[in-house]
Amino acid sequence: MINIDTPLLEVKGIGPNFLAKLEKLRILTIKDLLWHFPFRYEDFADVKKIADLKINEQATISGVIQKVRVQRTWKKKMFIVEISVVDDSGSISAVWFNQRHLAAIFKAGKSVNLAGKIVSRNNKIYFSNPVYEFTNALINTDSSQIDADNVSGLKHTGRLVPIYPETRGITSKAIRYLIKPVLDNFGKLDDFLPGSVLKKFNFPEINKALYDIHFPDKLKDAQIAKRRFAFEDLFLLQLINLRQRLSLAKQKAFALKIDDKILNNLLRQLPFELTSSQQKSLAEIIESLRKSQPMNRLLQGDVGSGKTIVAALIAIMAAGFDKQSVFMAPTEVLARQHYETLKKFFPSFNKGLGILISSEAKVFYGDDLEQTLKKTDFLEKISSGELRIIIGTHSLISTSGRSPEGRQKSVKFKDLAFVVIDEQHRFGVKQRAQLVKGSKTIPHFLSMSATPIPRTLTLTVFGDLDLSIIDELPRNRKPVITKIVAPENRDKAYAFIRGQVKKGRQVFVICPRIEKPVNNELDTNIWAKDSWSDVKAVEEEYDKLSKKVFPDLKVGMLHGRLKAKEKEKIMREFKNGETDILVSTSVVEVGVDISNATIMMIEGAERFGLAQLYQFRGRVGRSERQSFCFLFTESVGETVRKRMESLLEAKNGFELAEKDLEIRGPGEILGESQTGLPDLAMKAIQNPDLVKASREAAEEISKEDPAFENHPVLKKHLEFFQKEVHLE
Repeated sequence: MINIDTPLLEVKGIGPNFLAKLEKLRILTIKDLLWHFPFRYEDFADVKKIADLKINEQATISGVIQKVRVQRTWKKKMFIVEISVVDDSGSISAVWFNQRHLAAIFKAGKSVNLAGKIVSRNNKIYFSNPVYEFTNALINTDSSQIDADNVSGLKHTGRLVPIYPETRGITSKAIRYLIKPVLDNFGKLDDFLPGSVLKKFNFPEINKALYDIHFPDKLKDAQIAKRRFAFEDLFLLQLINLRQRLSLAKQKAFALKIDDKILNNLLRQLPFELTSSQQKSLAEIIESLRKSQPMNRLLQGDVGSGKTIVAALIAIMAAGFDKQSVFMAPTEVLARQHYETLKKFFPSFNKGLGILISSEAKVFYGDDLEQTLKKTDFLEKISSGELRIIIGTHSLISTSGRSPEGRQKSVKFKDLAFVVIDEQHRFGVKQRAQLVKGSKTIPHFLSMSATPIPRTLTLTVFGDLDLSIIDELPRNRKPVITKIVAPENRDKAYAFIRGQVKKGRQVFVICPRIEKPVNNELDTNIWAKDSWSDVKAVEEEYDKLSKKVFPDLKVGMLHGRLKAKEKEKIMREFKNGETDILVSTSVVEVGVDISNATIMMIEGAERFGLAQLYQFRGRVGRSERQSFCFLFTESVGETVRKRMESLLEAKNGFELAEKDLEIRGPGEILGESQTGLPDLAMKAIQNPDLVKASREAAEEISKEDPAFENHPVLKKHLEFFQKEVHLE
């Protein structure tokens, strides 16, 4: 007996080749199959008479195969299978190209349904590559009568037909063949959504919803089912957020009683004044740190808005209470940058500032006193409390050195009170536990992000986090001059860039791809709207700029396929001014501060989201020098033009992020790997009403039954969902 967790490997009739193809779609179990939802439907419900067919319409007919013919054309390079089908009103041909196996399937006398587009050639209409489906009875070839009962139980014709996400070798028809018998013979599932929720929002129970989303009688049924499944994922996510907030509120943290005198003394040491937005965020963080419950906060701000200095001020003040802080950055380049920032702005800090990365371990003791250590010695200084601020990559918690006996050692903190996580919004329970082994208190957590995230997305995906926003740039920063560059003005832009480099400035060049597709590999349809054949690639652009356009300048290349050490070296050379122009994919490190880079040139700008373009632009303008951003696009479409212009007009990244959410969806803004959420839930986040409804329902259930004692099925499903979307 199959159940929801049964691997497809154990289902009879599914061969190993087909299983391998299903795996590409991440379909491994019965649940994966049933939750592989259609993204649209073809309406083949209206079965027409052959005599009533019209050219260029989508139609379904029901008839009997009269003749089958196979022929070769074009010097025997292509097989054509043609059948003649009749009903009581006339006959029509159907043609398939390069599907020779169909000749063995089609037999004269079989009743068949055909669904597809009617085309015309030489004044003759026919079906071109239609969907076919045999009905139950064999009918005499001399008869054109069809039993009307044969249309019952149809999967591919004569109804609303689901169209699924596909892969090479697996069509929607094949997926329908798998799903229909499973749905027909599957035992009933227990619905984890409470009856009160189903009733309030008029949702179908889960078994009906599954049938309606795959094989609906009416399009409205499919839409309601899809809304239910989108709602349930958001509902579960909101429950997880509420549980995590409640759980964290029960934990104990060290209350950092920071007073205004301590803060003001520290602020006076800075060579600049904080913006009002920085001051507001700093005040919100300090207010949370004064409590004995652990803070869990997201600090958002544009590239260069000064998030790091806010976090650094907190770490310095925590050190004054003899507490430790740790900064975790996504790359070694950015970790080094944080280390240099703290040294620069707090040169007299003498309580131990350390950096631990794969290539080195160093400690700064203030007044230019710096020491390089063995990693084992560095770890001992952390565990003894001699180091109060530690900086490293996200792997810091599992790093580190080996004991004299050769055993792997991990980082152990003496008294960790404050953790800063850069560009990693999620920090799981297991990771927290790893940081505070043996400690009775939980540190305060601050996540920092330069990715502008729309409010609906923040409330949904990061609803367990408090939010602080820095929405203005430091004083004396000049706005980056942004221009959309038409193809005919490319040479003028190159001349301007050359002039800036001669003045000692540096240039970023961003391309959407690493290399050109081989033999147009991505363009299965040369007329496809999203053809990538003409998109600029890093390797090609680097070759052109270094050899033809700027042969006298130093041009570097950076992309994701390079090894970590190569990327580090290339970024270091650019930062040190050894490279004039850096050609890169979007792999360029978020937040890396190259103050001498004043030009951002983006090829194929229409290929990037608005928020991403905004971030690219934020890589320049990091000093008082005037900076420029050139958007190169080969597209002349009205939609592309409006999107590019919105970048010119937007006041801040959050305004753009809202537009990006509408245009591209949350998956493109965050990256699916940040959330692990199903596609349907990711799309549902674009619907503020559904987000609000799911949050209200989650709050209601959590208030009435916080331990889910009256909802055991929901409790079990919630735990499974939490693991599935990596929110442990």
